[in-house]
Formats: sequence, C-alpha cells, structure tokens
Amino acid sequence: MCEQCPKAPSGWLGWLDLPENRPVTPTGPWIDLTHDVGPDMPCASIFPKPHFGKLRSLPGDPFNVTDIHMVAHAGTHVDAPLHYFEHSPDMASIPPGRLSGEGVVWRIEKDCDEIISVADLEQCRPLIREGDILAVDTGWAARFGTPEYELHPSFSPEAAVWLLERRIKMLACDFATPDLVYHLRQPGFDWPVHRTLLANGILICEHLTGHAALAGERVEFMFGALPIAGGDGSPARVVARRIG
Repeated sequence: MCEQCPKAPSGWLGWLDLPENRPVTPTGPWIDLTHDVGPDMPCASIFPKPHFGKLRSLPGDPFNVTDIHMVAHAGTHVDAPLHYFEHSPDMASIPPGRLSGEGVVWRIEKDCDEIISVADLEQCRPLIREGDILAVDTGWAARFGTPEYELHPSFSPEAAVWLLERRIKMLACDFATPDLVYHLRQPGFDWPVHRTLLANGILICEHLTGHAALAGERVEFMFGALPIAGGDGSPARVVARRIG
C-alpha cells in the first residue's frame, strides 16, 4: 500500500450539504448512457454473470415473464454508501435529488491500467461546480467486449480527495470501478476511492456508456436507480442532455 496516500474514512460521515437542483434550459434531446440489460451486459469478473430466462413465453403461454438473476453491480449501475459502510444509506434511502442534476462530461484519455491523477482533473474543462455530477469519458466504453475492458484506468486516492474537496454529487465512470483495477491490487488494499467518496454521500456510477458525445459540455443528468430496500447498489437507466 501507498504510505503517503490519504487515509480513507472508516465509516459513514453523512451527506455533503450541496446546493439544490436549479431549473435548467435544455438545448438538446435526452441521450441514453446505459448499457443494454441482458446476459452480455458488463459485469466485473469477480461476480457471477447475469442470467436471463423465461418463466412464461408466448405463444404457448398467455404472456411473457422474464426471470432475472444478477448482482446489483452489473451493467450501468449506482453504488449506495451501504456498498462499503454498515449503518449507512441504502438505495431506498438516497434522496431523489442526489440522482439528478447538472454536471459536466470530461474526456480524459488513458491507456490500460493507467491512473487518473489530480493533474489530469485540473486541466479538464468546463470547470466543475459545487454540487455537479461528473462523468468521465476515458474511451473505455468502446472497449467493452474486448479483453482490454478488464484492464481499465482508475483514479488515484488523491484524485478522490480532490473531487471531495470540490463537493461533487456523483462520479460516473465508463469502466467497472474507479478504484485500482483488480489485478494491480496489493495485500491490504482498502478501496480508497470508493470509501472517500461514499463516506461523504458522493455516489458512484460505473459502466457508463455513450457520454463521449457530450465530452467537454455542461449537461443535465438523470440516474434512474431503483429504491432497493437494503440495497448496496442498483441497475440504473442513465440519460443526459445538453443545457444552455
């Protein structure tokens, strides 16, 4: 482990006090930022693959009924603070305002296993505002379905602290986890990015796609996560549109 890295919180600290969502003027249509939900949706290799079946099927039955078996963290999804902290909000306890609002899409080009640093974030535009949702486009969504998708970039612990200091509402990324990619982790790894953000109520969305078209712009986001009682995460239909 990095002895100089900032120490991640060990427990839930509460929701950051953020500005209320303000009315915005859309300048374009809603764009879907969600991977299709199905057996081939992105899913971290440490989890079982999703399984989809039919309990009832037309024409033999009077209707279709789909049976779904999947972890809450498969596909495009949102992490609740409960994902890493006991006695913290589950998906059903997340205020709706934390799942929508203004933000920015930043393009940060990285290669396999590379780290997104504070220096990378500082050069991005448009500037981030308090209460923004930040979606980062590394181009990794385009690699879904290839072996390289498992070798994604990640955020440094210092970058997570930098985002906390700017009091963002949510971090959305186009790969499986903002923390160090699985095969690079050393014994004692403690998920510093997840823990730094979620401890303060900064939500995390993973496996975002389609946001490359919005890079460098201010947008309005909506994250349609399910209010799962006791849920540490939820699949989400995510959409965004340009704003004036």
